[in-house]
Amino acid sequence: MLLRGSHVYAEAAVRAGCRFYFGYPITPQNELTEYMANALASLPDGVFIQAESELAAINMVIGVSMAGKRAMTSSSSPGISLKQEGISFLSAMELPAVIINTMRGGPGLGNIAASQGDYFQATRGGGHGDYRTIVLAPGSGQEMADLTRAAFEYADRYRIPVIILGDGMMSQMMEPVEFPDPIDPKSLPPKPWVLDGAKDRPSRIIKSLILDTSAMEEHNWKLFRKYEMIEKEISQVELFLTDDARLVVIAYGTASRIARGAIKRVREMGLKVGLMSPKTLWPFPKRYLLEMSRVVTDFLVFEMSTGQMLEDVKLSLEGRRRIHFYGRPGGIISTPDEIAKVINNIYFKEGLETEV
Repeated sequence: MLLRGSHVYAEAAVRAGCRFYFGYPITPQNELTEYMANALASLPDGVFIQAESELAAINMVIGVSMAGKRAMTSSSSPGISLKQEGISFLSAMELPAVIINTMRGGPGLGNIAASQGDYFQATRGGGHGDYRTIVLAPGSGQEMADLTRAAFEYADRYRIPVIILGDGMMSQMMEPVEFPDPIDPKSLPPKPWVLDGAKDRPSRIIKSLILDTSAMEEHNWKLFRKYEMIEKEISQVELFLTDDARLVVIAYGTASRIARGAIKRVREMGLKVGLMSPKTLWPFPKRYLLEMSRVVTDFLVFEMSTGQMLEDVKLSLEGRRRIHFYGRPGGIISTPDEIAKVINNIYFKEGLETEV
């Protein structure tokens, strides 16, 4: 199917068994909301609500998730900020949900151009309290479809909110996509923790208000242990021409597409440069970096921001190798030629052409 990115998210969600969507309009992701309205209206069990606010939308997701159903919401940068309290509640109550952030220029209301300034917000929890969310970063239409399906599976498996971090450019571009067969929601495994009426069982409660400090501490450690398990089990990257690379560019989303074009250009010049594109931003794919650092001496972090993923690269490598950075914030989109020049300057400045 030839679809624009926002429509890919929506079609993939419906095929993943999502029958509940709650959202509030904001550019540049309104096409996603529009598509879900039509798609869910055509299904007998579909529910679409354009909520009165972002706060209302995320709290509707909480209610549906408590009932054991697959639910999704989406927004763009400032709208996601408004949902953060609800995302913190979802995390505390260990409720699965999928949240799509189509990033735009900021801070503040900013503009509607594509940006990557929300990395910190997504990978550091974003709201109040001591928690994490799984963060996925597609770099193509096909990956938007594949990672949306994976997001619902991760959310249910770990009882955790999953954020898909895209941007305004990816949401608007059109690409051919192959979708897997649809999932019948009735075929999904039962969730023994759901609130569905206590006629034939003891009553249950799902809450985030824990006034006893000892119990609150234990709950935090329980969440921490879950996050440790997720870090061991989830780690996904895409590697491009890294086998013989002396310099590896690290980029995600739209930035990774630009970097790929730049690398093709410098490869024609004889420069041994590769690309690592993380698909899981949290957990960050640290082990892939460490493995490459055994032979690669230089890494270039390229982001459409002033440098946020850069911190995770530095934390992962712990000073083992040289780390360079190039970024453009606020919605400015670099070109492959621009990045090729940056790569070329670093390559010869560090003498990589003479290293064996």
